[in-house]
Amino acid sequence: MAVRLRLTRVGSRKNPVWRVVAADGRSPRDGRVLEIVGRYNPQPQPSEIVLDRERIDHWLARGAQPSDTVRKLIRAVERGTPPAAAVAAPKPSATATAEPAGDAGDEASAAAAEPEPAEAVGSDDDAESDDTASTSADAVPADDGEGAGEGEG
Repeated sequence: MAVRLRLTRVGSRKNPVWRVVAADGRSPRDGRVLEIVGRYNPQPQPSEIVLDRERIDHWLARGAQPSDTVRKLIRAVERGTPPAAAVAAPKPSATATAEPAGDAGDEASAAAAEPEPAEAVGSDDDAESDDTASTSADAVPADDGEGAGEGEG
């Protein structure tokens, strides 16, 4: 039997909490397990990682193969830091200033996310052109009751 140290999901919908388990490699992800050897909750900052190192070493000594994620969790616990995947940079707010020059794709997405101040609604310059722009931009003229083919009643 090929024993794997891997994660099995136990959290509810949109609330992922994982158990670190020793399981037969042929069993499904959330199927039958041989032993629970830890847990991993990626939601709090920093992530919560609890591993029973004695039992993990026991299974590794008997030939169990850890999955890539479990291997990263073990290294993170040994270093005393959360895994890199669990530590995400905070999302920039809409009022954040422009970021320093970097990748061109980042600048384009930042420019798309933040409106230009010149496009503000209600400025004096826009008030004059607003009346003419709405009538010239509309392809369909306003219905004044003089429409083609409509009889007056």
